Amino acid sequence: MIVVADNCTDDTAQVARDFFRAHALKPFKAEVIERNHRELRGKGYALDFGVRHCKNNPPEVVIIVDADCLLDDGTIAALANSCVTHQKPIQARYLMRGYADSSLKIKVAEFAMRLKNRIRPIGYKQLGLPCQLMGTGMAFLWEDINAIELASGHIVEDLKMGLDLSALAQYPIFHDEHEVYSYFPQASLGFEQQRARWEHGQMSVILQDAKNVFFQAISRLDYRLLALALDLIIPPLALLTMFNIVAMVLNGIFYYFTGLIWSFEIALLSNFLLIFSILIAWWYAGRDILSLKQLLFLPLYLLQKIPLYIQFLFNRQVTWVRTKRDK
Repeated sequence: MIVVADNCTDDTAQVARDFFRAHALKPFKAEVIERNHRELRGKGYALDFGVRHCKNNPPEVVIIVDADCLLDDGTIAALANSCVTHQKPIQARYLMRGYADSSLKIKVAEFAMRLKNRIRPIGYKQLGLPCQLMGTGMAFLWEDINAIELASGHIVEDLKMGLDLSALAQYPIFHDEHEVYSYFPQASLGFEQQRARWEHGQMSVILQDAKNVFFQAISRLDYRLLALALDLIIPPLALLTMFNIVAMVLNGIFYYFTGLIWSFEIALLSNFLLIFSILIAWWYAGRDILSLKQLLFLPLYLLQKIPLYIQFLFNRQVTWVRTKRDK
């Protein structure tokens, strides 16, 4: 086990070393390595540093877990075994949780993440399709993780890794049997930083990379890569809902002035299907997070997200920023 203390200004490295020394995690070798660089900052550089550290004695499988995550019992062994068995990258179920007294904003974010990181990957797996990588709880064959570029300051390095591996026909497989999880920052600043990095990064990937993935999928007649491309272009849930509402309003205006109703009917159907899908997902996997009354406040949550999307248009986050964590 290797802890990469990347650009740490606190005592992370020493705390980890003291823990390893006190607990003697036999038969595992546990060590801490430190990296400091003023300009090259970001998780991608830290991952590259850790992988290069292993090159003199390479493992069969590399498993990546963020330092703020907790794991179900048996997760490490299950991911390693699945990776060796399938000879593909493996992505464990990764969710973020709120505390019992979390704000409605955090509860909605927790529900949205469960939709994106569990419900959609389960559906894809049932169809025999791959999933996106989620940044933690990931297992790779040694030769696979060395075949892609890790050293980058990309703000959603997990999406980039998954697309790079898929381009090599090493499609990630979703593993729902074990969960890797962490908790949303309770501090407002930390939460907002995290949401901005995720959503700005995802939208940037949609604008910059999606067309290339579609082109590769079509040129190779690769239905799995096409499925990943389609999954990739789905915007965050709040933005998707906004798009549907705006489309309905614009088509309503078009119908009012022209009398042509077909586009308005399609927009109405799209909104109905979206709402129906959210309700089904809530009933199946969200009632423990949000009550029905809280779910009805979703429109207010959408209004609060508007500044985030305006910021993307005029002052988007393009560099990796470490999330401010709770003390």
